[in-house]
Amino acid sequence: MASTPIDVVLIGAGSRGAHVYANYALRHPNQVRLVAVAEPDEGRRQRVAALHDLDDDCLFPSWEALIAAAPAARAAIVTTQDQHHVDPAVAAMRAGYDVLLEKPMAHTLEGCVTLARTAHETGRLLQICHVLRYSPFWRQLNQLLGEGAIGEIVTVEHRENVAFWHMAHSFVRGNWRNTALSSPMILAKCCHDLDILVWNLRQPVKRLSSTGSLFHFRPERAGPEIPARCTDGCPIEPTCPFSAIGIYLDHRILPWTPADPAAPTGWPFDVISADNSYAARRTALETGPYGRCVYRCDNDVVDHQIVTMEMANGASVVLAMQGHSNEEHRSMRYDGTAGTLRAKAGDPTVIELLPHGGKPELIPIENGRGHGGGDDGLMADFVRVMRGEMAPITTADVALESHLLAFAAEEARTTGQWVEMEGFREKARIFNG
Repeated sequence: MASTPIDVVLIGAGSRGAHVYANYALRHPNQVRLVAVAEPDEGRRQRVAALHDLDDDCLFPSWEALIAAAPAARAAIVTTQDQHHVDPAVAAMRAGYDVLLEKPMAHTLEGCVTLARTAHETGRLLQICHVLRYSPFWRQLNQLLGEGAIGEIVTVEHRENVAFWHMAHSFVRGNWRNTALSSPMILAKCCHDLDILVWNLRQPVKRLSSTGSLFHFRPERAGPEIPARCTDGCPIEPTCPFSAIGIYLDHRILPWTPADPAAPTGWPFDVISADNSYAARRTALETGPYGRCVYRCDNDVVDHQIVTMEMANGASVVLAMQGHSNEEHRSMRYDGTAGTLRAKAGDPTVIELLPHGGKPELIPIENGRGHGGGDDGLMADFVRVMRGEMAPITTADVALESHLLAFAAEEARTTGQWVEMEGFREKARIFNG
């Protein structure tokens, strides 16, 4: 029945789990119903319970307890931290749940392979949250390239431009700041971009190289007069573009003003404190990781990286990721035998077609909420797949390929060597579904 919602369990009630995917269920109760949640943080667990009207016997302090209780549901949404993806997702598939798994699949190549193989062994759907594939912009771009709008693709320049304040929030102070605690940045941030390139180019990468480093957010960039926290009387705080006070308290650095500046909700505010009052946010900065000076953190992930790829047909691709952009956006240029395509996924979002000898065409794209509409698009398609109305537009094997490229790029960066992908795939014992 089209009106019957799909029952799901949520494993991990953090920002993506509670505020994006579970929130979709609140806005579309005829499509998705959340019936249980596993989350070690009691406050987060109780907030999800209140929003979704869950009884105490539907709340679990761990994914192990949830799997053991076996709530009746079709699917599990797994949105734990990167390094905790594999075990709950594998257990959920073996327990009979289809799984929607937050990206990246896992923080190690071995974990990614384990996930894909488990999907094959159990016959369960494992869908990775590569949300860009589900937004109007990226679908239009993929369609144009697939239709040959610029002929055969010869070169690609794809840029992931991370805004300076976002870099500071997520990759200097935040959960993805340290490779040992999370993932290499080329995986954590660019598995989306590599997935898009796999999707658009429709052929394998033959070999790749990579360079990059942590250029700016280092202790030697600040003098001894700079304290450990922005709230400790820092003499440059009023003019520092990375000030935690400027980002989380007075919003002078963010490119938008919250609807309620006194108690702002949503990302990134919900990340630093569940209580959005000024006093609670101030306390979070004085005691938690998000108030630290960006030059006094335990971060080690790169703030810029370039990956150069040679495709199987000889085409050349460059992926550039950097965390010093004035604005958050992705930009790209595709040059082909019949024309050029330039595009920007940001504000505004637009595609420009420049055919050889023809008239230029500007194609504006309307942005949706959450990754340009990709968050809602992913959930809507997941429901349709669960109902048997469509096949998934991507598989665990396809997602595995983009992750493989990320791990190969990190190996190339750290060794200074080209990586031959055929050998890398064989070494990792990657199978083709």
